Amino acid sequence: MNYLSIEELTKTFGDRTIFEDITFGIDQGQKTAIVAKNGSGKTTLLRCLIGQEHYDSGRVVFRNDIRIAFMEQAENLEGDHTILEEVFSHDLPELKAVRDYNQAMAAEDEDLIAQTFEAVTEMNAWGMETKVSQILDVLKLADTSQKIRQLSGGQKKRVALAKVLIADADFLILDEPTNHLDLDMIEWLEDYLKNCSATILMVTHDRYFLEVVCDTIFEIDNETIYKYKGNFSYYLEKKAQREEEHAVTVGKAKSKFKKELEWMRRQPKARGTKQKARIDSFHDVKKVAKQRLDTDEMEIPIKMERLGTKILELHKVGKSFGDKVILDNFSYTFKRRERLGIVGNNGTGKSTMLNMILDVVPADKGKIVTGETVVFGYYDQKMLEVADDVKVIDVIRDIAEFIPLEKGRQLSAAQLLEKFLFSRDMHYNFVRKLSGGEKRRLKLLTVLMKNPNFLILDEPTNDLDIFALAVLEDYLQGFQGCLIVVSHDRYFMDKMVDHLFVFNGDGNVKDLIGNYTTYRAMKLQDNKNAKKGIAPKLREVEKPAPAQKKEKKEEKRKLSYKEQQEFDSLEGILEKLEEEKEELTVILSNPEAENDDLMKAGQRLSAVVEEIETKTNRWLELAEFA
Repeated sequence: MNYLSIEELTKTFGDRTIFEDITFGIDQGQKTAIVAKNGSGKTTLLRCLIGQEHYDSGRVVFRNDIRIAFMEQAENLEGDHTILEEVFSHDLPELKAVRDYNQAMAAEDEDLIAQTFEAVTEMNAWGMETKVSQILDVLKLADTSQKIRQLSGGQKKRVALAKVLIADADFLILDEPTNHLDLDMIEWLEDYLKNCSATILMVTHDRYFLEVVCDTIFEIDNETIYKYKGNFSYYLEKKAQREEEHAVTVGKAKSKFKKELEWMRRQPKARGTKQKARIDSFHDVKKVAKQRLDTDEMEIPIKMERLGTKILELHKVGKSFGDKVILDNFSYTFKRRERLGIVGNNGTGKSTMLNMILDVVPADKGKIVTGETVVFGYYDQKMLEVADDVKVIDVIRDIAEFIPLEKGRQLSAAQLLEKFLFSRDMHYNFVRKLSGGEKRRLKLLTVLMKNPNFLILDEPTNDLDIFALAVLEDYLQGFQGCLIVVSHDRYFMDKMVDHLFVFNGDGNVKDLIGNYTTYRAMKLQDNKNAKKGIAPKLREVEKPAPAQKKEKKEEKRKLSYKEQQEFDSLEGILEKLEEEKEELTVILSNPEAENDDLMKAGQRLSAVVEEIETKTNRWLELAEFA
């Protein structure tokens, strides 16, 4: 049964065509997603479907008897409403009955409680009451008396999501539903949408979400829409096949076009019927041959400043806000090519720790020592903030007119923008006209332009398209500096990090060797063990042992024969350990690996990392006298 039909839909902004004559349909029960590069019109298309944006031509037809709920990227909520009032602001009779019952309970009016209790019972709406409680609980919206205007941006996003899910709609339209959700919430939402009976159309860049939830993917490319009947893996395979076939077709057309062009030039003006048919065919071939193959890919040619021996050290750091403890006597020393992920529920202190490292927020006790050669690059969750009259190219020129690259080369501001897929015709556009994803991409460029050797990325995947994410991942995998990532994108975390700080709240921070998949496997095992009374495997970040007083010895001048042999062998041993570490990281980054393999690789990686640290310390100790 068809729920939505789109016929020859066209949308333009001035002289820019967003999409043209696109036609597709969605049937009952389908779970579909739209993917495209930033600025291709994904959000615009959703707004056109729901009637919030005017389109130039075409038709949008929903089935008459279905309920539709739309979750926008920007929250459209009433500031004076409480959370409960906002999530209940639907016309659904069952919801109205439950809302009246909740209000009667809050007012402690016994007569009204009896009346509303009877109404809920008659409608058999107690299941709705349970559903509302479950959704608000999972999304951590327990204090439903809070006013919307008092909430943070992330809380508002969760209210908007709760409101859509509680609507019990037949057709859900969701624009970036996973933004501002923590990892547990994302996995709950993934399971909820996969198993619900609603028809779904969404825009998301969460690749695991696309893999698990969706059975159909639509791609907007070159103003046209393509349909792929399958999940994200199927889409990637078929997209590559389509592009290969298209390149062959265009190549053949170009070859034929050259021959037909020569024939056209040789012919006299008066032509017969057979010649006219060939002329018509020539124009068809010309149309295909003139198609531009979209081979543009984002490049990140930024060089990195040299990183010294001392990088970043946290010594017995403590931080709290009132009774809320963020860190307690926390110590850690960062090493070269650190690949650290930070996970934990919202409000446990992840961003606070980053701000302490950057000296934006002071520590209550202890000290944080940063090496002299460290150049931080910080990409935070805030949208790029510039004045309304600032143009795209001016954002880059305000940092530098020319950007130095490796081997003495340099790029102009305009060339660098093109590497980041900002075409020449966009350079003098106002920043305010960019899409959310394009603004994010521009902000990322401003961070990388400063040649950092220590990158701190706080939710870098929000609003970036899957194509930009793939390039960013390739760049970070070759990045020779240190990296800290806070992200709710499980795919990104699996590829980028080799160990995690797990923030559990109340200053409790655990260290886990491995990536996000390892963490989830360990967490599931800990939950099973907890039921059996077995202690958890996640260990706290090791605190350095108190310094032991040593007897003063004579200053050592040179290495003994055995020490020299040990020193000579350590470099080869460390090289082999680093190679093994890389191999284990590849295993942990494989989303198709079995849980047993992941557990074994995680345990071995833990041992390898500890051995590298021990051998490195010994090498440094011997190097002083070598």
